[in-house]
Amino acid sequence: MRKRTRARELALQILFQYDLRGIEILDDLDGILERSGKAPNVTEFAGELVRGTAAIGEEVDELIASVAEHWDVRRMAAIDRNILRMAVFEMRERTDIPAKVTINEAIELGKKYSTAQSGAFINGILDRIRRKFDGES
Repeated sequence: MRKRTRARELALQILFQYDLRGIEILDDLDGILERSGKAPNVTEFAGELVRGTAAIGEEVDELIASVAEHWDVRRMAAIDRNILRMAVFEMRERTDIPAKVTINEAIELGKKYSTAQSGAFINGILDRIRRKFDGES
């Protein structure tokens, strides 16, 4: 498994906890990353994803809600919601990573950690957001 894939999985686990427990989880983020036993470059990228996603959380939720027809972000499955948040942060802030790579990684996370329908759901939402970023209609 590639290092960034492992980092995204680790970040998803932490973001899931953050979603359930709140901001207190970020107080021990460095400790959580260290205790994960992952390589430094994996924990560094995971930490960036967690911190960045948490920092722009409300804005990301508004963006997701704007394209998620008939879906309230708070009512989405917690795993799907956090995959979407993390992917939106990555597409917005990590322009060195192609959006299609980010979307594919998010789809795979959804298939692995959520339901059979999650991959298609995540793909639909993220593709609409990608088009917004690209100025497409």
